[in-house]
Amino acid sequence: MQGSLRVTGDAEADDLVCSDPFALVVALLLDQQVPLTWAFRGPLTLQRRLGTLDPGKMSRVEVEEVVEAACRVPAIHRFPAVMARRIHAAAVRVVEVYSGDAERIWSEAHDADDLHRRLLEFDGFGDEKAKILIAILGKRYGVRPSGWAERSAPFSDATPRTAADIDGPDALAAVNAWKRSQRAAGKGKQDG
Repeated sequence: MQGSLRVTGDAEADDLVCSDPFALVVALLLDQQVPLTWAFRGPLTLQRRLGTLDPGKMSRVEVEEVVEAACRVPAIHRFPAVMARRIHAAAVRVVEVYSGDAERIWSEAHDADDLHRRLLEFDGFGDEKAKILIAILGKRYGVRPSGWAERSAPFSDATPRTAADIDGPDALAAVNAWKRSQRAAGKGKQDG
């Protein structure tokens, strides 16, 4: 798996999320109530602190060890303990359901509806986050199960509104500018 997602401005952090399916899942779990760059640096920070981001290894460590790593200064999120528990639960789920291979979440999905359902089974993924991940996979990784654009709408369109639209600093600036204009108009990510 290799993607063109370039959110953080840190080549090592971006390369990890572009090449490691579980790192991508972790980044999306962290993508709420913090800047995108902070969320997408989280997988590398955790990998450095735990020595691994492999779901099999992570699922075997005590959840409190993941919490401690997430809470260490600088914390990986505004709510690091909650996010650490979700990440640990995601690692366990990937091991139990997908034999430790996070890429199977989408590579074995029958279509975009099936992928959406699979994502909703992870604690921390709601409808919007699942749609955004499907859009990221379609736009940045070339993973396009049948119906992906419709299932991930409006995030599959050309409006620069989420991480799915970021392939470098200019695109990040465009997404941030769009979000500011939406907030000023009292609108959300899904509004046109």
